[in-house]
Amino acid sequence: MRAGFLRLSFLLLTSVVAASLSALSFANAEEPKLESSDTMIPSGDAGIELFVRNKHLAGRESSPDKILIFVHGATYPAETAFDLPIEGVSMMDLIALRGYDVYLVDVRGYGHSTRPPEMSQPAEANRPIVSTKVAAHDLGAAVDYILKKRKVAKINVMGWSWGTSISGSYTAEHNDKVAKLVLYAPQWIRNEPATPWATPLGAYRLVSKDSAKARWLKGVAEDKQADLIPPGVFEAWATATWATDPEAAKHNPPKLRAPNGVMEDSANTYGSGKALYDPGKITVPTLLLHAEWDADLPSYQAQNYFAQLKNTPYKRLIELSEGTHTVMLEKNRIQFFHELMGFLDEERPLALK
Repeated sequence: MRAGFLRLSFLLLTSVVAASLSALSFANAEEPKLESSDTMIPSGDAGIELFVRNKHLAGRESSPDKILIFVHGATYPAETAFDLPIEGVSMMDLIALRGYDVYLVDVRGYGHSTRPPEMSQPAEANRPIVSTKVAAHDLGAAVDYILKKRKVAKINVMGWSWGTSISGSYTAEHNDKVAKLVLYAPQWIRNEPATPWATPLGAYRLVSKDSAKARWLKGVAEDKQADLIPPGVFEAWATATWATDPEAAKHNPPKLRAPNGVMEDSANTYGSGKALYDPGKITVPTLLLHAEWDADLPSYQAQNYFAQLKNTPYKRLIELSEGTHTVMLEKNRIQFFHELMGFLDEERPLALK
């Protein structure tokens, strides 16, 4: 680790992490600062722009192999999870402090990106919108933007939950633009039957904060729930997330709109025993990160997906203890960070060069 990063970690991370670093000396280290910028980029489709955030060390340019983009899951935008400060520092901050040029993108219909016109109409007036194919197109627009801006040929790509289908399907078709691929909570074919829908799927669904909290803690034993999420983190995340939807406050209680294209895709493929795309077409180093209490996408999905990665130069599956689908925001988030950086920082094994 670099001394500047360790010193900032010592000052800002939890007391447990700080204690583990106490034996290190930071006396002469210069505390680094981050630069952050938000940009709207064209999607390539008329009237649709995409929100992209960037963070990097102030006054320093990352090396070409240290560029990472993150894409979110099915319900919530990227910035409120990946860039939510916990005790003063977000996951995005930690990676940027490690010397990376870090980006996140919201696909259309999420966060600060353009919401398709169907989202201003009653949900039942239109079919599900923003499919995985459309989302992968949006990720591609963000990747191309970064490639051009940084004048590089490849960058690292990371997806969370549905974002693993977005980034995985994108990589399968664009291996030439991806250096390494990280799939956090991989989405794959379900063993259990698909959940039947009471009514036909509309263009989008409405999500309450209470349902989000129940989903977060699903599958966690009652005696483990109290200390899983750091104090105030759920409230801070929910406030920030629902604030990205200008229509949320029109409901009592507030409700977030989330496009239903992902739900239709999942029902027609993963929920019906079919693959959405072929992971065997991925030919770049790939890391699968998963947490043992993930009730949304259980461990067997990550294990079965791992077996489909038949043409990567190398691959890795890491199961994190005592974490859920949202381990990135929980007490073991630093364990998540260390495993992620171990993969991104390592050089290609000599035997594979």
